[in-house]
Order: sequence, then C-alpha cells, then structure tokens
Amino acid sequence: MLRVGSAVACMACRNLVSPNMGVRFRMPLQKLHPLSRAIHHRYNASVNPPHRSAARHFTSMSRLPMQPPKPPPGGHGGWRYQQHRNFWMLRLASRLLKLRYIVLGSAVGGGYTAKKTYEEWKDMLPDMDAYNWVIPDFFWEMSKQIDLDKLTKMLPELMEIAKFLPELPDLDKIGENFTFLKSILFTGVGSKGASGQRLLLAEAPGDTPVKSATDAPVTATPEASSKQFRKSSDKEKVDQLQEELLRTQVKYQRMLERLERENKDLRKVVLQKDEKGIHQRKVKKSLIDMYSEVLDILSDFDSNYNTQDHLPRVVVVGDQSAGKTSVLEMIAQARIFPRGSGEMMTRSPVKVTLSEGPHHVAMFKDSSREFDLGKEEDLAALRHEIELRMRKSVKEGQTVSPETISLSVKGPGIQRMVLVDLPGVISTVTAGMAADTKETIFSISKNYMQNPNAIILCIQDGSVDAERSIVTDLVSQMDPQGKRTIFVLTKVDLAEKNLASPNRIQQIVEGKLFPMKALGYFAVVTGKGSAGESIDSIKDYEEDFFQNSRLLRDGMLKTHQVTTKNLSLAVSDCFWKMVRESVEQQADAFKASRFNLETEWKNNYPRLRELDRNELFEKAKNEILDEVISLSQVTPKHWEAILEKKLWERVSIHVIENIYLPAAQTMNSGTFNTTVDIKLKQWTDKQLPHKALEVAWETLQEEFARFMAEYKGKDQDDIFDKLKEAVKDESIKRHKWNETAMDSLRVIQHNTLEDRSITDKPQWDAAIQFMEETLQARLKDSPYWKQRWMSWTSRSPEQHICNETKKELERLLKLHEDHTAYLANDEVTTVRKNLEGRGVEVDPVLIKDTWHQLYRRHFLQKALHHCNLCRRGFYYYQRQFVDSELECNDVVLFWRIQRMLLITANTLRQQLINTEVRRLEKNVKEVLEDFGEDNERKVHLITGRRVQLAEELKKVREIQEKLEAFIEALHEEK
Repeated sequence: MLRVGSAVACMACRNLVSPNMGVRFRMPLQKLHPLSRAIHHRYNASVNPPHRSAARHFTSMSRLPMQPPKPPPGGHGGWRYQQHRNFWMLRLASRLLKLRYIVLGSAVGGGYTAKKTYEEWKDMLPDMDAYNWVIPDFFWEMSKQIDLDKLTKMLPELMEIAKFLPELPDLDKIGENFTFLKSILFTGVGSKGASGQRLLLAEAPGDTPVKSATDAPVTATPEASSKQFRKSSDKEKVDQLQEELLRTQVKYQRMLERLERENKDLRKVVLQKDEKGIHQRKVKKSLIDMYSEVLDILSDFDSNYNTQDHLPRVVVVGDQSAGKTSVLEMIAQARIFPRGSGEMMTRSPVKVTLSEGPHHVAMFKDSSREFDLGKEEDLAALRHEIELRMRKSVKEGQTVSPETISLSVKGPGIQRMVLVDLPGVISTVTAGMAADTKETIFSISKNYMQNPNAIILCIQDGSVDAERSIVTDLVSQMDPQGKRTIFVLTKVDLAEKNLASPNRIQQIVEGKLFPMKALGYFAVVTGKGSAGESIDSIKDYEEDFFQNSRLLRDGMLKTHQVTTKNLSLAVSDCFWKMVRESVEQQADAFKASRFNLETEWKNNYPRLRELDRNELFEKAKNEILDEVISLSQVTPKHWEAILEKKLWERVSIHVIENIYLPAAQTMNSGTFNTTVDIKLKQWTDKQLPHKALEVAWETLQEEFARFMAEYKGKDQDDIFDKLKEAVKDESIKRHKWNETAMDSLRVIQHNTLEDRSITDKPQWDAAIQFMEETLQARLKDSPYWKQRWMSWTSRSPEQHICNETKKELERLLKLHEDHTAYLANDEVTTVRKNLEGRGVEVDPVLIKDTWHQLYRRHFLQKALHHCNLCRRGFYYYQRQFVDSELECNDVVLFWRIQRMLLITANTLRQQLINTEVRRLEKNVKEVLEDFGEDNERKVHLITGRRVQLAEELKKVREIQEKLEAFIEALHEEK
C-alpha cells in the first residue's frame, strides 16, 4: 500500500472536499485522489504520472517512534571502523536470528493494520444503498449495455478547466452564484445531489447541436487564458463557465435521449416477439398488472365493508382546471380523458394503471375491448366511454360520485405506476350542481389522501395567483411533513409570461411560498390550451420552452425540476419505493385479519360450510327448483278435491241466492225448471268460467306455498326465507293463465248443466246429501242468535227496534207459511203501524231487510225438510213424478251443480298438470336467473352476519394470496 503525498492530489479533488461544499465529513486527499483519478481523470502524454519517489513503504513497525542512533563513544573513525570490523560477524548473526521474528511480526501486524484501515475507510464512506431508488431502473440496464469506457473518452478534459481555478478569486467572496456553479459542475460530472433528484435536461428537437468548448483543441496558452479571465469581472467568468457546462450537459443529454430511444425500440421489438410466440415460454402477468388487480379487489372490499386499505397509489389532486388531467395524459402519453372548457369533467375517481407494452392500448377492467391509442377514432370512443361511465356512476340529484372507474394503459416507454385522478377541488357551488358537491369532493379527496402510503401528486396552476389555491391547504392538512407529497406547478409558460416577478416561481418550486412541504417540486408545461394538440406536439412545445426559458437559464429552476418526463420518472420511483416498503406490512395485516375471521367462524358456525352470498344463492336456487318440480307429483285426486271444494265455496252463494231461491218461488215444476235453465245459462256464459280459472290459479299458488313451507320443515336454512318469498311473489306476478282454455271450459260447463238424467240411486243419494249439507251450512251462517248471546251484553235502542220488528214479522209468517219472498207495500204499512202502536218507530227499509233474513231462514228450513222427504223419491223421479204429489226438482238442480263441479275440477286439474305447472316452473327459473344477475337484490334478500362473515373471509383470503404472489414476483424482479 502506498501513502500518496498531498502534492500529488489534483486541484479538482481539493475542490471536492472544500469546506464550502456542505460535505459533513472531511475525506483525506490521500484517500480521495486514487478514487477520483480512477473515475474522472484521463491522463495523456503531456501530464506526468505521480513520481514514485514521493512514496515510501510502511508496515506496522513503521508506526513506532524512531529511536535516535546512539553517538559513538569516540570521535575517531578508525576506532569505529575497527569496532565494526571486529564485531561484524556477531552483529550479522544477531540480525539474522531476529529476522524471522521481524518478518512474522510484520506480517501479523501489517494484516491487522490493513484490516483496521480498511474498516475505517469503509465507515467514513456514506451508505449509498438507501438512495438506490432515486436512480431509474433504465440506468442500471443501460450501464450493462453501454460501454462506459468509450463514453468516458468522450468526456471533456477537466484538467484544462482545473488550470484556471487557481487564477479565480476566492470562492467565499463570489457567494451564491459560484455555489450554484459548483453544484452544476459536480452534477455535470455525474455525482448525486444532496436531494437525490435526477438531473435530466430537456432538449428541443430541431435545435442544432451546441459545440462544447472541450470539443475543439485548445490553442490558447494558460497564461493568455488567465489574462483573459482577469480582464473580465467575476460575474462574467461565472456566467461563461456556467454556459459552457450547460452546453456540455445538453450535448450528453442528447446522447442519453438517443440511447433511450434505441432502448425503447429494442424493448418494443422484444415484446412483440414475445406476443407472437417466438419465445416459447410461460406468459406471466406483469408486476404492475398484479398490483392493479389487488387494488381492484381492495376497492370492492373497502366499499362493501366500509374499510380502507393502506396500499400505495398515486393520488392526483388539484383545483378545478389546474391541469390535473393534462398532467396525467402526458404521463400516459395519450389524450384519453374527456375535455371541457371551464366545466367539471372528472365526476368520479378514475384509477389508471400504467404499464409497459409493445402497443399503445387502453382497456377497462370489466371489458375485453382494446382501444388503440394511436388511432383518433379509438381515442374519441375511449373518451366517450369514460364520460358515459362517469355519468352512469353519478346518482340522481348528485354531481360527483365516489365510485371508481378502473382503466389500464399500456405502451412502450410508459413508467409503471397506479394513479387515481380525483375530481377537481372547487370553492363555489354553481348552478346545476348539487348543494353538497363541494363537501363531497373534499370527502372523496380526503378518503384517498388519508392513506399513509399514498403518494399525493399536488397540481397547482401557475398562471393564477398563489393566494387563490385551495388544494395546497388540503394537502398540508393530510401530509403536514410533506413526506409523501410531490408538488407540480403547471402552465409555467403562462406564468413566465404574465408574472412581473419571475422570482415568485422560484419561491414556489423551492417550497418557500405555499404553507406546505413536499418531497420534490416540478414545473411542467402541458400545451398551449388547445384540445386538438397531440402529445408529441405538447412534448416539443414543452422542451422548446424550457430550452429557451430564462427561468432555467438564470438558475431559477433546476434542470431536474422541469418537464413531465422527469416528473413521471420521479413519481414512478417514489411509487415503487413506497410499494416495497409497505406491501409486506399490508400482507401481514390481512393475514392477521384472516386469522380473526376464521376463528369467529369456527366458534359461531362450526358445522356449516363457508358459503358466500353467490354460493348460498345457488343452493337456494336448487331448493326452490326442487319444490317447483314437486308440484308435478301431486295426485290428480288431490287436485280435483281441492278445486271442487274451492269452486263451490266461491259460487255457492250465487247458486242459493240468485238461482235456487228465485226458482223456488214458482208455483209448478215447469216454471221452476225454466227459471233454473235460464239462470244457469246466463251464469255459464258470463261468470262461471272466470270464477273457475280464478279458483284454479289461487289453488296453484296455495299449493306452491304449501310445498315451500313443508320443505322448510325438513333441513331448510332460514337464511333463504326472504329469497324464497320474493321468488314466489315475483313468479306468481309474472305468470299469466292460458286464457285460450276458457272457451272450451265454458262449453264443457254448459253441456254438463244441461244434463238432467240421474242414472242410478247412488247419484240420487249423493245429490240429496250435497243439498242437505249446503242448506245446513247456510243455516249456520245466520249470525242473528250467535251475535245475540255471544257478543251482546245489553240491547241497544237499534237492537231493540230490530227485535220488535222480527217478532212482528214472525207473527205474519206463521199466519201465511206459504208467503212469497217479498212483502207487499200494504203489509209493510201494517207492520209499521202495529209497531208504532207499541211505541216503536221503525223505517220501512228496516222492515224489508228484516223480512229478507227471516224469510230466507224460513225457506231454508222448509227446503231442508223437503230434502228429507225426497230421499225416497228416486222411484218417482224415474217415473217423472207421475201419480205423485212429491216433486224433487230442487234435488235435480243440486245434482246438476254437483256434476258441473266434478267435471270442472277434472278439466282444471288437467290444465294445471299439463300446462300451468310447467309454465310456473319456467317462470321460477327466469326469476332466479334475473335475481342471480342483480347483485343488489341478492344483497337485500340474503342477509345476516353469517353471510357477511363468509364473504369477508373469502375476500381476505383472495387478497392475501394475491399480495403474497405479488411480493414473490417483486422479490424475483429485485
């Protein structure tokens, strides 16, 4: 190891460790010079290498203090020579004996000292691993593909610049301008600034290459150059050096951009070959696509269960019309968003997943259509689709919606990240907006920004007064330390043109004007304000502006703070740094949540499977279909019995009151039969078929509900009750009875009622029994005495009047047992006068109503007595009641009614089994299909903690699995 003297260290190395540079540690020149020489210096024939005479070998023994030689005892040289001559053998032997110890000790001590010195040097160097995220990924890839030796040979001769440095004035006296020069100098040779930002200069296409001062051979001597510098002022010298360095940086920036374009084209070719299947390898999802898929699942999970995940995403916020959408389009390299002049266009959050791909395309999460962003018609269709989705997401009576629209954009050279474009912050609610629009926008913005791992991209319009900014206060509240905020000043071209003091822009990008802090400050230009501008034209305009802007030329803006290209690189780096730092923590949080949910399920539902809402719906669907199929298993006898009973209950009152009673008032059997035939014909033509179909439809509904209730009693899960009830109601509502069968049913009923021939005695007896049961049932329906003894506690005045009227009419009926069904007017007057004589005032209408009820009861009792007499009348019926005073025409009537009920029930049963049950089953299937597609209805019908727990557990498992897969892919890429 050589210890190099300070005289050999170059002047550039001395400036590197100047105390004015803000370096916290002072590195020895002896240590710094070999490193700087290996990286930056290129010696030629005119520069002499360091002289080796200035170096000396040293070991661990050399660190010990040197003992001065002992003076000789005498001053005579001969004595000294004689002594040396006499004892040189002994001295030689002693030194040879000590040599092995010296060698051994030197080896051990030298190794230890070398190790210790290495550790000291290592500790003195800063830890640069923490700043690796600042350098873009393409830089590391480019370092593998570019020959750095060739690039180093093209660098300017810094020794030529160093010759002028001794002649310059004292650096401390020059002040801020020279400090800026030194920062530019060392940034230009490739070192990192203290902020860790990138240094990328924009170059306008079409500018002629600026020739550096180092490209031409230097003909002037150092003495002439120094005289030239002395004639100029210190400021002019600084400006000259600054301009030369800027030109040099522009030159190499052009080279860098050319290499980036070539790398971009090569990557595009490789990706296209992979798509065509030239490389037969397993296709994997890209890292950003996997991450975006996790965010999509988390978005649904957060909205359904009112939670908030903490996975990183870039949140784009800003005042309305500040240029948020334009910045996002520049990063995505396509005009993909709807545009408007001064009106609110972003009405809901739009999540844009940016990734690299061979073709520039866009696609929605829930659609398979690809929009080619290179075609204007596809761009117009994409903007229309985004606008349509935004309007659909906004509910009636609102202006903005919290529902997120998910869009992915792929293309060559696009930086990988996930951005969320939020509605612009407003200060005033204008006409046509909902009253709560301002509060809703603030709520949506805070909901996204309160994520501790979200990167806030704060967009500020540079063309308006800074005091009018609203979003800066909101961002400072959510991120007061500025640890995850990137500030972007838009419309800098208008700001430079309109502002009287350009220093105000410098104050903004240095973080001194707004009451907020940020990781970095950027200034961008997003076009001239025309909606028809293309991305390429905007890029050209932006590069041309910053190339000629005095903001950059005068040092008010740093080169790494301008252009959307530098912005996208910095945002992408910050995004992935945040992802790497937080994703494992989020995966652990979901793992703990999964354990808690599984424990709750085991304790509360130990014998049930974990079925989510969709699986429960499928289970309920199968059960309902089984219940509908079971309707076809009902026996014909059961159907006919139910139909006959219900049909008679529906028509019995009409038969007794409107057919039997009027016909019984006739004097002979001919008139009775004529009246019955006419009334039966009228009834069959108008009412009977409709009544029959109504009864059949009601019977089908009741049997369907009965089967559902019986199935529930077995192993039915009560969680399906609301769903089954809704399916039953909707199916019945949709079911339409086949009306074409009504005409045939009417003919059958008419022919049946026309038949009067009772063929045998059992049919006669059945008719007698049917008539007797009907008459007895009608007598029991009379509520008069039941209400009197079961409900009345004491007679009211009205009840007293009714009771007196009944008694008076009973006397009249006893005197005339064969009285007709109606009272004559003189009879009504007689009854009223008799009641007035007893002090009872009664209305004639009440008299007639009371007579109707009394006579009806009297008639039913007489008919029941006549029915008993006709039990033995079948013989006389066969002889058509010849030579007999007994007439049983009413028995024949009830036989005709009974037979009509039997045949109608049989006809309806056939229609039910053959047609209606199948149509009902089809309706049930359609209803279930519709319910299955309607998630909101399923959520409303299948509810409970059990369903919520199963759904949440399934989602958490899916999220955890995808996060683990993403982390594994992230480690593989790293």
